[in-house]
Amino acid sequence: MSATSSRRIWDISQPLHPELPVWPGDTPFSHKRTWQIEAGSPVNVSALTLSTHSGAHADAPLHYAENAPDIASVALEPYLGECLVIDARRSGAAIEIGDLPHLGSADRVLFRTFERFPHGHWEADTTAIAPETIEWLGVQGVRLIGIDTPSIDPQDSKDMLAHKAVLKHDMRVLEGLVLDDVPEGRYELIALPLAVISADASPVRAVLRELT
Repeated sequence: MSATSSRRIWDISQPLHPELPVWPGDTPFSHKRTWQIEAGSPVNVSALTLSTHSGAHADAPLHYAENAPDIASVALEPYLGECLVIDARRSGAAIEIGDLPHLGSADRVLFRTFERFPHGHWEADTTAIAPETIEWLGVQGVRLIGIDTPSIDPQDSKDMLAHKAVLKHDMRVLEGLVLDDVPEGRYELIALPLAVISADASPVRAVLRELT
């Protein structure tokens, strides 16, 4: 067995199903069979209805800036490569610069904030990332920020300062990750968005793989 095939994989995506919690007022997830083998079709085929922000997803710059690139236009390199998982469960309302460990030239940083991810309900009181923290990470060369909450900004934010800091440094964002069973440390991240033209985001199948 090769070293690559024996490396452990952590699936950090949310399963998509009709009871999936979504941002209040956003499109619920639904899955419906359009062709069915039991009805005489030679194949099963389904139709999906979902928000671009369903489950684990990648935000495009278009999500928070008019006339910015859509998710089909962004480069894929930030979503693939070594990352640092940081346990930020004791950060309070926002992750501050003082909450960060020594990054050691990390290009991608993922934050765990939940004790246990709320699969069965929408959690309105979540930990955000302070805009100053994103500014600092951008200066350090971080290309992608991920978090287990639905947004890097507070959910009641109107000014979206964390997202604006991301835009300033041309960083990429993953939200809605499930990091419950992932120890703090370094991994290989694989979380590629779909090439959906004109879309402001895309669901991803996000995984972490043990480094060699």
